[in-house]
Amino acid sequence: MTTLADPVPGGRPGETERASALSGELSSRGVHGIVLSYVDTAGIGRVKGIPTARLPAATAWGVGMSPVFDTFLANDSVVTTDVLGSPDGDLRLYPDLDQLTVLAAQPGWAWAPVDRITQDGESHPACSRTFLRRVVDRAARQHGVTFRAAVEIEWALGLGSAPGGEFVPAVSGPAYGATRQVELSDCTADLLAACAAQGVDVDQVHPEYAAGQFEVSVGALDPVAAADRSVLLRQTIRAVAGRHGLRASFAPAVSGEGVGNGGHLHLSAWRDGVNLHSGGTGRHGMTADAESFAAGILGHLPGLLAVTAPSPASYLRLRPAQWAGVFTAWGLETRETAVRVITGTAGLRDQAANLEVKPVDLAANPYLALGSVIAAGLDGLATAAPLPEQTTGDPARLGAEEAARRGVRRLPESLEEAVAAFRRDDGVRAALGEVLADAVIAVRLGEIAAVAGLDDERVAAAYRWVY
Repeated sequence: MTTLADPVPGGRPGETERASALSGELSSRGVHGIVLSYVDTAGIGRVKGIPTARLPAATAWGVGMSPVFDTFLANDSVVTTDVLGSPDGDLRLYPDLDQLTVLAAQPGWAWAPVDRITQDGESHPACSRTFLRRVVDRAARQHGVTFRAAVEIEWALGLGSAPGGEFVPAVSGPAYGATRQVELSDCTADLLAACAAQGVDVDQVHPEYAAGQFEVSVGALDPVAAADRSVLLRQTIRAVAGRHGLRASFAPAVSGEGVGNGGHLHLSAWRDGVNLHSGGTGRHGMTADAESFAAGILGHLPGLLAVTAPSPASYLRLRPAQWAGVFTAWGLETRETAVRVITGTAGLRDQAANLEVKPVDLAANPYLALGSVIAAGLDGLATAAPLPEQTTGDPARLGAEEAARRGVRRLPESLEEAVAAFRRDDGVRAALGEVLADAVIAVRLGEIAAVAGLDDERVAAAYRWVY
């Protein structure tokens, strides 16, 4: 279980003692340092490391870090808002002991996600992990709903020896092909071993469509733990790849053309232990609340893209006929719609039924992405929003009149359009809060300016190795 309470200066009752015991246990296992991990507004994983012996102190009093990182861009330049981006101030990083994990592919190190609070002991308004935790808490209090979530991880493996930051695929076999699995058999076996050692239950790992591309799917957890797992898994994939002389990219696009890397969200809503996406009287077994939840996500998708597809490179991936879900449409197992209803196999549907949200990539901060998507769904649930007619096949083939009748329209085709839609979406911005919403806008505008005038290939190159 994830710790769902805010950190407290001095530590919650019994926490410091627990940290002392963990510190001793880790030291006896040869763990010398702990990576304290969070994700910034641009989707970049940022860390501080501490010696294992410092874990009790970090648990009680946190570790210092500047709030300026909330307005860092992917290229490490800084933009500002009225509140964030100055060199002033300090925050405290508090590790979540429940998620502390020994890193199997980085001997001598453990890892823990952090919450960030101010020097005065208050929650930092731009802490994305705290934001997600509060959205989940609000859902439980106001609607009696909990969630299970998972983030798909797609990545491209390149040769570490490639010159000048180029991407040279590490495998040459066909999409989904057995050749790729054989060529990287040792690497993927080591990845599975590392995941097992770290308690990450892998559902499947396989070669994907694009050059050098693989995907791993993992079991569902509560949303905060699912976001934590997404960050941990990427840390693990990078480390395993490096041990094999390879380089992993989770960027939305490693080249200007072709299929990119996605980070699809899988999400199911539950009440009193019952999956709302199964056993209902609505379409494909959904309950009325599940349909309204899906409708809420669909209705807010244009603005959500500023959170779920936050990089200029994201829009190299978000193109029709690439299974990226670029239309405001939903369907049963329809891979070209933005929201895909998955019923699961007969006999498991009460556990497996869920929604897949497709216009999401791994440039997105997973805490912001899950929190914003859940908030959009909750808006639909609260207003009993009607779910429109479903789409079968490719929405791009609908005529203009038919698409308009169904409410099917193209999602933003650039980050500029997504930011404009985000500015118009009062609901998503309100869910994030003023500080986080302003940070999202400022960072996205900064990314747009950073690549102004670049062609698609140079845009892809600019972000190829930062995610």
